[in-house]
Amino acid sequence: MVLYKNAAAAKVSNLRSRGEGAFDSQAVLLLAVQWLAAIGHALSGTFVPVYLWKASQSYMLIGWYALGQYAIGGLTFWIAGKWVKEHNKMNSLRLGIVLSGSFYLTVLLLGQQARFYSLPLGMLSGMGLGFYWLAYNVVYFEITEPDNRDRFNGWAGLLGSTAGMIAPWVSGYLITTMSGERGYKLIFTLSLVIFAITVILSFWLVKRKNTGNRYEWTYGYRQLAERGNPWRKMFAAIVAQGVREGVFMFLVGLIVYIATQDESRLGSYTLITSFVALVSFWFVGKRLKPSNRKAAMLLGTVMLGAVILPLFTKVTYITLLVFGIGTSLFLPLYIIPITSRVFDLIGQSEKSAAMREELIVLREAGLIIGRLIGLSAYLILLPLNHSTTAIVWLMFAVGIVPIAGWWFLRSLFNQHKAIHSK
Repeated sequence: MVLYKNAAAAKVSNLRSRGEGAFDSQAVLLLAVQWLAAIGHALSGTFVPVYLWKASQSYMLIGWYALGQYAIGGLTFWIAGKWVKEHNKMNSLRLGIVLSGSFYLTVLLLGQQARFYSLPLGMLSGMGLGFYWLAYNVVYFEITEPDNRDRFNGWAGLLGSTAGMIAPWVSGYLITTMSGERGYKLIFTLSLVIFAITVILSFWLVKRKNTGNRYEWTYGYRQLAERGNPWRKMFAAIVAQGVREGVFMFLVGLIVYIATQDESRLGSYTLITSFVALVSFWFVGKRLKPSNRKAAMLLGTVMLGAVILPLFTKVTYITLLVFGIGTSLFLPLYIIPITSRVFDLIGQSEKSAAMREELIVLREAGLIIGRLIGLSAYLILLPLNHSTTAIVWLMFAVGIVPIAGWWFLRSLFNQHKAIHSK
C-alpha cells in the first residue's frame, strides 16, 4: 500500500515536471530502443517468409514457421512473467534482443537448409519476441500515464512505420542487385549489427524497481473466471485482434512477392504503405483522445475489412497496393484505441497496477490464442484449396473479426469516457 502511494506521488510529481502529455527522457529512450529493434526486424523479418518460400515453394512450411513463432512466443511470455516481476525486467528485454539476433544468425548459417528447420526457427524467433515484448510492455506501462499514452503509441507507431518504410526497401534493393544469396546474407548480417547496438543502448534505460510482490501464475485466469470483470470483455477483444494478426503478419508480404516475383517491388510496397502509416500514426496519435476512442476504433475496424474488397477483383500489385495503403491509413484508428484502453485498464486501480506483469501476460495470451485461431484457419484451408480466391476469402474472413472486438469494448469505452468527463 505504501509502495503504491509513493509511486502515485512520484507520478504526480513527474506529471508536473514534464507537463501534461509530454514525455520524460526514459520514454524517449524506450522509443529509441523500440525503433532500432524495429529496424533490425524490418531489414530481415519481412523477407524471412519469402526466403523460406523460395527454398520450398510451400505455403504450409510458412504456416509451420508462424505456428512455432506464435506458440513459443506465448509460452515464453507466461514463463518469463515471474522473472520480469520478481527480478530484473531489463535483462529480459536484452535477452529478447539477443535471441532475435541469434535467430537471424541461425538463418544466415543454415542458408537454403533453413527450409528443413522452419518449425524450430519459428520457435527461436518466438522466444526472442516473447522475452522482448513482455519487458517492453511492462516498462511502457510504468513510464506512461493516461495523459500521454495515446501520444506515446502514436510516436511508437510513427517510428515503427519509418523502420518499415526504409529498411525493407533497402533490403529489397540489396537482394535484387546482389547475385545469388549474397543479398540475403548481407541483410541478415546488418540485422545482427543493429540488434547489438540496441542491446548497448538499452543499458541507459534505468533499472526499474520491483514491487516486492510474488508472481501469481493463475491471476489472469481468475480475472476471466470472475463474473462482471471487465477483463472478460477486454480479453475477447484482444483475441479478435489476434485472429487478424495471425494471418496478416506473415501472409501479406508473401503474397506481394508471389504476385511480383521481385523482392525490390516488395521493398517498394513496404516503403509506400509504411509512409502512409507514418503520417496516419502521427495524425491519429496527435488528435486521439479518450473521449473519441470508441468512434475511432469503430471506423478503423470497418475500414480494415473494407480495404480487402479490391482484392476480389484481381490480385495484382496495384490492388495489393490499394489494400496496403488503405490498411496503413486506418490501422492506427484501431490499434491506438485498443492498446491505450488495455493499459488504462491495467492501471485503473492500486491492485491492478501491482499485478501489471500478470495482466500484460493475460493480454498476450489473448493475442496468442487469436493468432493461433487465425493461423489454424490458414493451415486447414491451404491443403484443401490454395488458390488466390481462397486466400483472399481467408483474408477477408479474418480481416473483419476486429469488428467483434469493438463490440466487446463498447461498454469499456463508455465507462472510461464517463470517468474522464467528471
